[in-house]
Amino acid sequence: MTGAKRVTVLGSTGSIGCSTVDLLQREPDRFTVEALTANGNVALLAEQARLLHARVAVIGNETLLPELRARLAGSGIEAAGGREALIEAAMRPADWVMAAIVGAAGLEPTLAAVRRGAMVALANKETLVCAGELVMAEAQRCGATILPVDSEHNAIFQVFDFKAPESVDRIILTASGGPFRTLSLAEMREATPAQAIAHPIWSMGAKISVDSATLMNKGLELIEASYLFPVPEERIEVLIHPQSVVHSLVAYMDGSVLAQLGTPDMRTPIAFTLAWPSRMAAPAARLDLAAIAKLTFEVPDSARFPALNLARRALQSGGAAPTILNAANEVAVEAFLSGRIGFLDIARIVEQTLARVNRRMLGDLDAVRDADQSARRYALQVIDPLADDRVGNVHKLARRPRGEA
Repeated sequence: MTGAKRVTVLGSTGSIGCSTVDLLQREPDRFTVEALTANGNVALLAEQARLLHARVAVIGNETLLPELRARLAGSGIEAAGGREALIEAAMRPADWVMAAIVGAAGLEPTLAAVRRGAMVALANKETLVCAGELVMAEAQRCGATILPVDSEHNAIFQVFDFKAPESVDRIILTASGGPFRTLSLAEMREATPAQAIAHPIWSMGAKISVDSATLMNKGLELIEASYLFPVPEERIEVLIHPQSVVHSLVAYMDGSVLAQLGTPDMRTPIAFTLAWPSRMAAPAARLDLAAIAKLTFEVPDSARFPALNLARRALQSGGAAPTILNAANEVAVEAFLSGRIGFLDIARIVEQTLARVNRRMLGDLDAVRDADQSARRYALQVIDPLADDRVGNVHKLARRPRGEA
């Protein structure tokens, strides 16, 4: 193991985490695993920890710690649980940290890794959405390296001229358009959670899949891009690209447009960050442009997908607005997945929360937490009557006599 890169994976049982584990287990002599963390999937966490001979495994849900210890008995792997243990895992001496905890819950562990000066592979976009200025300032102060994992930001990172950023005219984020790209508003109004998470191209977790269906995922990426790359908001564009082959583009002042292409497999951008500044082999299928034959692009429809403009307005407003946007969206998506609200209600809840919650400036992590919690409380207040109406309508339908239209 001499010279092996020490790595930690925060959120190892999610989609990104599992793809990272797949790459790590393919090259055991190149990487040694310091820590793996998960929120509640204790069985998979223990399996991964044994497979990769991790030094410590951490479960966020502390009530599952006894089960984790039992599953790791005799392995010599340390087990820990709870919020503080997640933060401590991020602070352990790893050269490279995958930040893949979904949602605002990933902010504190990611910030802990940044403050340690680690190389952070950032898959948790909410970290920059909620606290972009704070995180990037801390990265500069502590000498941390932020490597974007999202396929779009990773693509831009690969073709962006950081030595001459003034030569960049604009950056273009591509979006698949999600499962509802061609549906009407009426059809989306009746969409079910099962339909929303059935992404036509990518294999992702439920929350990210719903965000892709609303295009909020691209809105969050728009905010994230504004912190990762020295390009003003008005020069960050979004294009729908259903084939998900062109992962993003950078347009230069001389008319050149550089793009990174590849098959839709998250192991490609993960491998790029894992081996950076070198490259490593990855098992993704090789791109066959002749077989694909056609690449298409279209402008997003803001009438059917208002979440994208909500995100842009939050970025323009600054202060706590992006934090509020993210918190309200997380609450609304959870309510949709549990059947309490409809698909189109998600953007409405976010819009109302943005309009009502104080969008003050954020000076520290406590202010970020306060804005996040205020937004969540208000969003829940908006959701409750919608959920009650939805339940009431279901009961009315159930009581209709047979044959009544």
